[in-house]
Parts: sequence; C-alpha cells; structure tokens
Amino acid sequence: FLFRLNKVLVVIAANISIPPMIPVILFLSYCTGSLWMGNEAVPISFSDDITLKMMKNSFEQYVAGAITLALLAGAIFTAITLALMTVVKKIGSN
Repeated sequence: FLFRLNKVLVVIAANISIPPMIPVILFLSYCTGSLWMGNEAVPISFSDDITLKMMKNSFEQYVAGAITLALLAGAIFTAITLALMTVVKKIGSN
C-alpha cells in the first residue's frame, strides 16, 4: 500500500520460496550445479549417513547451481514480464 505496488504481483513475488517448494529448489540447484562441476560432480545421495564432509564437498556444486538457477529464472521471468507488458500496451492503445 505504501509504495502503491500491484497487490497481486507483490503476493506472487513474496511467495516465490513457498516452504513446500524449498526442497524442489534445493534439488534443482544441486542438479544444475552438477552441470558446472563436470567430473568433480558429487552424485546426490538420499542415505541416512549425511556428514559434514559430504556437505562441504557438495556446497560448491550447490552454490554454482543456485546462482545458475537464479539467473535463469530471472531471465525467464523478465522475458515473460516484457512480453506481457507489450501485449497489455498494445491492447490499451487500441
């Protein structure tokens, strides 16, 4: 209300990291990071013996994937927003 923003867009943007989506985002980040790591990629393991050493070895892969995923999502949503704005502008000028 204070900045006179579009209420629907604010709600959508504020809920990007909805708690049920966090495991999906983490998994996709980890998998995307494996593309950057090449032969050094650590395969994902859902075993009970998760250790700090395993987490340390996987951290670089996760960060690379998270950055890549964030940039990709930003580019996709920028393109969608620009396309929608162009359509709305054309409809409004008619």
